[in-house]
Amino acid sequence: MPSIGRDDVARLADLARIQLTEEEIARFAGEFDSIMNAVASVSEVATEDVPATSHPIAMTNVFREDVVANTLTQEQALAAAPEAQDGRFAVPQILGEE
Repeated sequence: MPSIGRDDVARLADLARIQLTEEEIARFAGEFDSIMNAVASVSEVATEDVPATSHPIAMTNVFREDVVANTLTQEQALAAAPEAQDGRFAVPQILGEE
């Protein structure tokens, strides 16, 4: 497994726009090596005859039938709204757009 050195950590930090001290670079280089060794050990254990799983228990989707039901009218839906405008919910502007 290739080792991640100080130069690699410094380059990654630069790409991520993260400022690291020399001590942090040295510490993270060692931590990345530990992580990569852990991943390598898991890769050694995995065998081709073991199927990949995303969940330990088999799961099935449970969908209900689509049934047409009574729905709220626009007026009923907007009746409890703190503020409505032109038949829509009015919400505070958050992005500074016009």
